Amino acid sequence: MIEVLRELSEAVGVSGEEGEVRALILKHIREHVDDVQLDALGNVIALKRGTGAAKLRVMAAAHMDEVGMMVMGFDSDGMIRFSAVGGLDARILPGVRVWVGPDKIPGVIAWTPIHLNKDQDTVPIDRLRIDIGAANRDAAQKAVSRGDRIAFASPFEELGPTVRGKAFDDRAGCASLIRLVQGERFPFDLYAVFTVQEEVGLRGARAAAGRIQPDVAFVLETTACHDLPQDPDEPDQTTITRLGNGPAITVADHSMVSDPRLVRHLVRAGEAAGIPHQFRSPQHAGGTDAGAIHRTGVGVPSVVVATPCRYIHGPYAIMSVADWENQAALLRAAWETLDERVLARA
Repeated sequence: MIEVLRELSEAVGVSGEEGEVRALILKHIREHVDDVQLDALGNVIALKRGTGAAKLRVMAAAHMDEVGMMVMGFDSDGMIRFSAVGGLDARILPGVRVWVGPDKIPGVIAWTPIHLNKDQDTVPIDRLRIDIGAANRDAAQKAVSRGDRIAFASPFEELGPTVRGKAFDDRAGCASLIRLVQGERFPFDLYAVFTVQEEVGLRGARAAAGRIQPDVAFVLETTACHDLPQDPDEPDQTTITRLGNGPAITVADHSMVSDPRLVRHLVRAGEAAGIPHQFRSPQHAGGTDAGAIHRTGVGVPSVVVATPCRYIHGPYAIMSVADWENQAALLRAAWETLDERVLARA
């Protein structure tokens, strides 16, 4: 499955232009599902029928899109103006290599030479430019167009127990969901959904959940990991997850509160199978597709299982292979014993 992760990581799929990623996913799941459809927004909705032991409609979602940028205009000298698509920090952008447009024109985000900007503060995105080597505005406009997406040009690399690359948020979740789909059937009907536009407002998940009307939902994600050395004289207030401690179960984030019945079920399954897991610290929590799914229709009990990832939303994220593999293992263990009794109210 590492090669599947490599393919997905190196594919370009900035929000709203997920086609390259979608094609790869369809290639890997078509022979393992009973039905697959694309909805109006571009979500992939795949049905893997269950054994019939549980009368549940279970939605499992992982988003295909990645953060990136969009071409907004051109300067007279051929430099490209751009804006962010999704959550980007301008501080990480100067000097970064990028691919621009569908032809993946190579470029670099321009920055003043260090010996000329010693006293210069961080430049906001609207003052940064991308250099593709164009001599003037006309040359740049012939190469790319307004609205073209821009992605980090980051090759995938294996680093022993870890891997490095772009877009692990959420291609790692997509790869885990592919693995689960390719395995044995579950007691229930599984709707494996690969969503679009999560990074710009959870848009695809809302539409897909409205169509499926699931009884319960699991979201496969990656999550921030800030386990680097801290000031020894200060209490640790920033660690969200730790690399190597297993997949993280979300109890709460800014967009939702995980259903405690599902949290308990995951913990019991992990403990019974000896699968390491941790809890995501909620104080620095963002949002996921579960934030849209759980409010669909009359409400959908939902939970998030995420793989910790350092330098998330950057050009070179780092993730533990064991944590990632255990994400799928934990979900399979939980799903094999998931039935109506798990959702019973006391």
